[in-house]
Amino acid sequence: MKAAKETVEVNLPELEALLERKREALGEEDYQKLKKGLWALSYLTDLIGDKDTTISQLRALLMKPSTEKTRKVLEQAGLPTSSSSSHPPPSAGASESQKKKPGHGRNGAGAYRGAERIKIAHPSLKPGDGCPECEKGKVYLQKDPALSIRVVGQVPLQATVYELERLRCNLCGVLFEAEAPEGVGEKKYDESAAAMIGLLKYGSGFPFYRLAGLEENLGIPLPPATQWGIVKEMAEVIRPAFEELIRQAAQGEVLYNDDTAMKILALARASPRSVEVDEEASDPRLRTGQFTSGIVSTRQGQQIALFFTGRRHAGENLAQVLARRTAGLTAPIQMCDALSRNLPKLPRKLEIIVGYCLAHSRRRFVNVVPSFPEECRYVLETLGEVYGYDAQAQEQGLSPEERLRFHQEHSEPVMERLRAWLRAQFEEKRVEPNSGLGTAITYLLKHWTRLTLFLRQPGAPLDNNICERALKKAIRHRKNSLFYKTENGAGVGDLFMSLIHTSELNDANPFDYLTEAAET
Repeated sequence: MKAAKETVEVNLPELEALLERKREALGEEDYQKLKKGLWALSYLTDLIGDKDTTISQLRALLMKPSTEKTRKVLEQAGLPTSSSSSHPPPSAGASESQKKKPGHGRNGAGAYRGAERIKIAHPSLKPGDGCPECEKGKVYLQKDPALSIRVVGQVPLQATVYELERLRCNLCGVLFEAEAPEGVGEKKYDESAAAMIGLLKYGSGFPFYRLAGLEENLGIPLPPATQWGIVKEMAEVIRPAFEELIRQAAQGEVLYNDDTAMKILALARASPRSVEVDEEASDPRLRTGQFTSGIVSTRQGQQIALFFTGRRHAGENLAQVLARRTAGLTAPIQMCDALSRNLPKLPRKLEIIVGYCLAHSRRRFVNVVPSFPEECRYVLETLGEVYGYDAQAQEQGLSPEERLRFHQEHSEPVMERLRAWLRAQFEEKRVEPNSGLGTAITYLLKHWTRLTLFLRQPGAPLDNNICERALKKAIRHRKNSLFYKTENGAGVGDLFMSLIHTSELNDANPFDYLTEAAET
């Protein structure tokens, strides 16, 4: 049994006095480090003593900012970034202006795609008139007009009360009522109102109760139950568009999939309570876990995003999508991480080509940079070189076959050198296999074939980042609304998220799309 450590009572002034006495022996650099450490200890002690301080605030204070960029990761680990590291040279013909985006931070008039445009003629001149300045020449129309932008505030949902005049005959009692203006219709909430509520709720993570409070303050009462009824009714109208998205996504050339945790209260209450329940059980009804699966399908430059919430894993939802795939098409590429639940169980007649996400493998090295800085630096910079070549291929607009040859010429030698280095770490016993670095190396070597699919298959992506970004829609909803109440509510959320994010991926206005889809 270990002896109890002796507790020494000290206070901050005593520590500061001790530090001053040892200043000369420590040297100025070490002295300043310890002095800042004492300041941090004092500040942290004060925060802990404050009853309003939360664990999240302490974590944000003590932990370094989360980022996966190689330069930032190395700087946080105290490693200077090497300007001579072997990054691919810029593509031929790329000018400095092409590589550096303008950074003035202002938006030109062309960026206001949703703005109303009003043409204003000159009040006193028209093309061909004489010049009032020199009185000799004639004025002519300029190709580009002068531009003036005016941005005004507007409530999310507006209401108009039509006061229809009514007249009654004093003899027969017949009532005569004025007709509403053309286009008003009989419905209280039109399609644009439903589209805006759906966009705020499922596109921006704005809970019903929060929108209700905002609209109440602006003089437009809109209770949460009313909002739910509006989006539920709209969901039934636009469901055919969602079904068509699923059918189109099944025909994709590359399909990305992943999932994240999500709670449905009705399912949580009905979950089996046995501790022996297997989360990987083949029957989804026997699981307690609940997930939102994200699937992004790409085909001929077009992208489709799909969301499915329930007990099924991402692989099972992908299998249901691929069940609608037209027979005779070439095998699609699936991009995911190495979790077995992401892989669909398909009939033998339907084949897929599986690739694993290189970013997931890279992240394992990012997580252990503080413990193994030099080794991780080599891996991160090597993978950064490969990503640099992929960016070049994208800039040059290479076809899938040309991109494959480009990677085979430039990236394959880089990856082979990395593979030899990884093997040498174990063979020469430089790394303990059970250490953080050892498990990262093991993962990369174990899944090497699927992680390097881009070196053998035309059109194979390097990572699953596009699906990770899509799942931020579901994560934002989870952070703001916390859960879905029923499976039906989750289905409505999946429908709206799918249509909204698909619009965003294809540079379409999701509000206009939802409105028009509901009107047709």
